[in-house]
Amino acid sequence: MMGQHLSNADSAAGLAERAQSRTQLARGIGGRLVRSLRYVFATEVHAYAFSIAANVYLSFFPFTLLVLTVCLRWLHWRGAYSVILELLKIHLPVGADSILRNLAVLAQGRPRLQLISVFMLFFTSSGVFLPLEVALNDVWGIRRNRNFLKNQAMSFFLAVATGLMAFLSILLSSVAQWVLNLTLTWIPSRVVVTAISRGVMEMFSIPVAVSICFVIYFFLPNGRVPGDQVLLAAMTGGILTEVGKLIYIQTLPLFRFREVYGPFAISATLLFWAYGAALILLFGAHLCAHGSGIPAEAGMPGVRRAEELR
Repeated sequence: MMGQHLSNADSAAGLAERAQSRTQLARGIGGRLVRSLRYVFATEVHAYAFSIAANVYLSFFPFTLLVLTVCLRWLHWRGAYSVILELLKIHLPVGADSILRNLAVLAQGRPRLQLISVFMLFFTSSGVFLPLEVALNDVWGIRRNRNFLKNQAMSFFLAVATGLMAFLSILLSSVAQWVLNLTLTWIPSRVVVTAISRGVMEMFSIPVAVSICFVIYFFLPNGRVPGDQVLLAAMTGGILTEVGKLIYIQTLPLFRFREVYGPFAISATLLFWAYGAALILLFGAHLCAHGSGIPAEAGMPGVRRAEELR
């Protein structure tokens, strides 16, 4: 009888301990979210995001033109060329048909235009990664930034790496599109086939977004950060970016950019999305940095460890 009472007491104590641990975990997660949301609303974070967004906008069209040219004139792969245009139709807002037509014309233009695109791409990519490095150094508690030349070298590496990853995703999407066109011929409704194809393209975009976030989080800070925290931050940032993109596309008509910006509505749409994506990128890094040995704010106790890991 006494043993049964002891067993019941131990069981009750175990349940109470598990409940307490769950409560502490929920409070810890809630505390991280609150701190990271507070970080996102800091003035300097918005300055970083606006700077990143402006350079992303300047890089978008040169990169798209370069990829279209590679597929059409170098690889002679019409399938990949069509997939890129289809992806642009999905992600660009309604009314972007003129932009797609102009890009298609430029992709078939003279080689000099493509050389200019390459030059502009690497020039603007450095503008993307320079403020992003400063922001990530602050998130991971790294006090010193790279000098200008080292940042340019790292920006060049990341521009090539992320560009190749995006191009690889396009090639994989092209292969998937080709397979779907062969296997879905029995479906009479073209609308259903189009919906399935778009769903497959969205599925490919998630691992690519996570991979790009991982490369940026791991290599761009001026110091070594824990790999497990980088992976968690990349998964958080990549998934939140894709979810935010879907929400932004669905709610885009509510912003009425065309009534405010007129013919510049497309530019405003892309710029605002780049700004939101930059905030999501910094939010994901800050949220996961709180779980590491490196603090999320520079100047906090423990910053020395971030510098010692370099």
